[in-house]
Amino acid sequence: MTGFADLSGTVGDIAWVWETRSVNGRNLDLRLRLPDGFESLEAPVRMAFGQALSRGSVTVGLRVARNGGGQGNGAAARVNPAGLDLAIEAVELASEVAARRGLPLAPMTAADLLSVRGVYESDSASPSENPEVMAALAGAVKPLAAKLRAARADEGREVARILTERIDRIAALTAEARVAAEARGAKVAALLRQRVETVLGVAGQVDEARLAQELALIAVKADVTEELDRLEAHVASARRLLGSDEPVGRRFDFLTQEFNRETNTLCAKSGAADLTAIGLEMKVAVDQLREQVQNVE
Repeated sequence: MTGFADLSGTVGDIAWVWETRSVNGRNLDLRLRLPDGFESLEAPVRMAFGQALSRGSVTVGLRVARNGGGQGNGAAARVNPAGLDLAIEAVELASEVAARRGLPLAPMTAADLLSVRGVYESDSASPSENPEVMAALAGAVKPLAAKLRAARADEGREVARILTERIDRIAALTAEARVAAEARGAKVAALLRQRVETVLGVAGQVDEARLAQELALIAVKADVTEELDRLEAHVASARRLLGSDEPVGRRFDFLTQEFNRETNTLCAKSGAADLTAIGLEMKVAVDQLREQVQNVE
């Protein structure tokens, strides 16, 4: 189920924006993109989205900045000598170990050193150390999850309409297939008799009991009544799932596999051009149904 939602706010000179988006997925796959220092928000985010959603590949991101510029705007920045010494010692040790093992390393620049955490610091406190900022961010998590759920529900109503059309189409094709199968009966009986007589011997010299037995076996193998009955049952199940208020995506996905299995069997046993044509149309409708079901929670 696809959807997008965002929430934003400010606390003093700190501006923040939560963003989340989801795409189709068999299970709930939640991916977080939080700035350094905001890791404590991961638990409430996972809890809120786990309660609000059950399927989908969901990404949740957070941006935090000082009003008027980047995260460090308006704050003096300085190099931390102790942090710089530790970073240089670590680089020297890595270079020595790599050299002993014959592994060449690219030269490290000043910019590389300054990018190491703890080397280049701001004199002002990080927004993640501000209790008011963290409280505001944590308080926005549940509304964000609810907003995404609402966006997905809007799409869900459109998906429900499409699924209803596909199910109605499969139901209509199943009814057509039943009519075609009944009309096929008389023609198939005569054709089967002719073919079995050819296999067993010359006409007039055939054991009628043996012929009747062979015809009965072939008729059973060619009968599609059971497949049509199951297709009608699957249609009824699909309608019930579509009207359910509970998450039904996984059950719907399994049901489309059953639709596909019965349709394949129908085509394999059709033995008539018109019934085969109906079966092929049904396969297209089932494939379209299965594609849309991937959007169902």
